[in-house]
Amino acid sequence: MQNDDVIWSVLTSSLCSYQIKTKTQNFCRNEYNVSGLCGRKTCPLANSQYATVREEQGQCFLYIKTIERAAFPSKLWEKVKLSRQYGKALEQIDEQLMYWPKHQIHKCKQRLTKITQYLIRMRKLELQSPKKLVPLASKIERRDRRREVKALIAARLENCIEKELLERLKKGTYGDIYNFHQKAFEQALSHDVEQMQDDGETERELELELMSDDDEQEEPATETVEYVAADDFDESSDDDDIEDLEATTMASKKKPKTPSILSKSTKRKKPHVEIEYENEFDRPSTSKQRLH
Repeated sequence: MQNDDVIWSVLTSSLCSYQIKTKTQNFCRNEYNVSGLCGRKTCPLANSQYATVREEQGQCFLYIKTIERAAFPSKLWEKVKLSRQYGKALEQIDEQLMYWPKHQIHKCKQRLTKITQYLIRMRKLELQSPKKLVPLASKIERRDRRREVKALIAARLENCIEKELLERLKKGTYGDIYNFHQKAFEQALSHDVEQMQDDGETERELELELMSDDDEQEEPATETVEYVAADDFDESSDDDDIEDLEATTMASKKKPKTPSILSKSTKRKKPHVEIEYENEFDRPSTSKQRLH
């Protein structure tokens, strides 16, 4: 049999795991405590008949504890869903706790009002600030900024837009829509022409520098081979051929002997030439001369 006075005396004399002591007042951390204060009437453990109000995902519920269900801890608390309308929820509390002490009914109603007030504030805050702040890594932000700056530099959007607008003004696409000052328009055109000329000069200088570098880096030219047609040579007489042959034979005798390996490969038969001639005043006879 459960005795509330004995349980309360044990909790006050010994240490209670839900109790928090301060200099002015003691508090209770039990989730079923109706007021959050540590006291004889508000303790959910030392009262066999107890009721409280709890909030779960924006919905209020009335929890009722009776002595008849003390033998079944899994079914100790009865859960009653309350209406979202504040007036109807108060009527439900009065119906469920009709014969209960007024102190307990008042505490449940007081807790219901506090819960409804902070739920209303939560809804207002959600409507005022629907945006959610998502933290980002500082390294990723710096990397993205650097990429944006590089992309803008590479694109040169301002220069491209300026050139496109000037070309359209030259063609007269806008017509009489805008009243431009004539002098300012001519100055802008002249500036554009000068800039184009400067760009062309710089490109030419770069090309000349590249050409000079290529000439310096080129290697010395190799020996060229020329081919000549056979008609360019004059036909020589037989005497010239004989003289050439004698000169070649004398030169070959004066040359030093080459090694045996080369001599075998370069050794060839010498040409033989036979010439016949007649003397008019001498006796009729033919003479032959062999040249080697």
